[in-house]
Amino acid sequence: MSSPLRGAEIDACIHRIALSRAEPSAALRTPISPEQERRQSEADRHRREVIERLKSLHPDAVKSIGPQHTVELMGGGVALILQPRIIDNPSARRSASVQALLRVGRSGQQFSYCPLIVKNHEVTEIASSRSLHEGNFERLLPTDVVVRKGIGLRSTPTVRRDGLILSGAVRILQGVGYCDPGNRGAIIDRHQRLWWLDLAETNLPRINLAAYDALYRERIDVLRALDEWSDVGGPFPTSPYWHRECLTCEFSSHCQGELESADDVSLARFTNLNQQRALRQAGIETRAKLARLDPVRAQRARLGGPPDQLHSEDVLSPVIERLDELIYRARAHVRSSFLRIVEPQSMGCPTADVEVDVDMESFDDVTYLWGAHVTLNRPVADLEPGYHSFVEWKTLDRMSESRVFVDFWTWFSEVRQQCHDQGRTFAAYCFWAQAEDGAMNRAVSNSLDGGPTIEDLEAFRRNTPPEWFDLHDFAKQQIQTEGPLGLKQLASAAGFEWRDENPSGEASMLWYEIAVGGDSSLSALSRQRILEYNEDDCRATKALRDWLNGPAKQLAHRDDPI
Repeated sequence: MSSPLRGAEIDACIHRIALSRAEPSAALRTPISPEQERRQSEADRHRREVIERLKSLHPDAVKSIGPQHTVELMGGGVALILQPRIIDNPSARRSASVQALLRVGRSGQQFSYCPLIVKNHEVTEIASSRSLHEGNFERLLPTDVVVRKGIGLRSTPTVRRDGLILSGAVRILQGVGYCDPGNRGAIIDRHQRLWWLDLAETNLPRINLAAYDALYRERIDVLRALDEWSDVGGPFPTSPYWHRECLTCEFSSHCQGELESADDVSLARFTNLNQQRALRQAGIETRAKLARLDPVRAQRARLGGPPDQLHSEDVLSPVIERLDELIYRARAHVRSSFLRIVEPQSMGCPTADVEVDVDMESFDDVTYLWGAHVTLNRPVADLEPGYHSFVEWKTLDRMSESRVFVDFWTWFSEVRQQCHDQGRTFAAYCFWAQAEDGAMNRAVSNSLDGGPTIEDLEAFRRNTPPEWFDLHDFAKQQIQTEGPLGLKQLASAAGFEWRDENPSGEASMLWYEIAVGGDSSLSALSRQRILEYNEDDCRATKALRDWLNGPAKQLAHRDDPI
């Protein structure tokens, strides 16, 4: 019999679930990347820190040593059980590993518990019409909360999985007889804030118990089919399809070739398994067929326009919310090129006599490097083109972050002033201003003598005429890709090449650890690598801007028929 369904598998790829239990050969597995290793290491470190904090605040907490021990601890009414593993009744075939079980009630001799998980990522977002219940580490009770208005759960796949893991743990606790009647669970996020969730609530349709139950039934069916295959043979019970885990899945190399050779429709980003099934049922098995659908008809169907005759677009639009966008992404793949969204005369972005492309690098949410590349389209006295960096390698804290930013801002403001004094127009650019603006705001929160204030930053951002531009916004409005809309993809299409063979923000985290490590020779090489990567990111932003203002206007339009 196949091993039980683990908590984190509740929304995993069903083919991966099957392969991990019955793979023909271990050689199918792709080794974990250094970036994945670091991410896992950071998550483990965060969990350890939170658990140690809980232990210090609750010295009577008991660490579980296994599933049976967990049941014994719950039976004895232990107030806080750390690192428990819980297993449902054998017929249910599911288990869960959470970071804690919190005793929240008692009925006669029976105690009730809520599951708690610890995650090293953002869990909440600003949401004016929603609210969340924030708990505290000292009491750990769902009744001892503060209502935080204007905050809601993020809608990311990661947070969705968090909620589903909690729902699964609740179902297991129900099965073994120790569940909180209120069906509540808690998440501690990367900032060590504790959030309580009512997992029976209908206003959490993506993560509540009903959502969990539907996914659970489907995956249990896979385990049963796998058992039958193991006993009697025949075709393998699952087949490859694209899933959001593919980029990090150990079986990706096993599946990718088969999907690409078939031009499988699941490769059109981004769909879930139910949507992919709907496409196949409608006879749309490949990206090429998807690209030939009519996006305008799909838009009309989405907006509720009555069809004069039922077409595939009318059938699929209720199932796939943005079918038109999916069709456009398939068209970009079929044409092997990005496409225009607007007419050529509407493309491009503002330019200036002096252009400064800005990028920053951070580690553990602290910015240690600001870089800028200056382009002179008209000469300015005492100003040279090229790359400038402002960096701190010795310390990494909020004060060092502020000092680095003050150095950058002083230089940046002087360049602006030189341009204004000499009658030159000035513009600065970044890609994804949310990151740069957030780092700037954070840096000025620790005021330094002579440093800028939040008012200075806002004055710059609101300047008339504008002098601060987010190229991501321009690209999003003008360019259709087959999926990602990141700087690496866009600038590469513009012909830009990074010097590093593995340019990514996540990889730069590994480089930083080496750069500040004890080996001086490796540190020097890694520091240079980071500076070159930062410079290339700045130059890539310029390359993207030049492309939008020129060659990109020659791209085919996404509404051009295939």
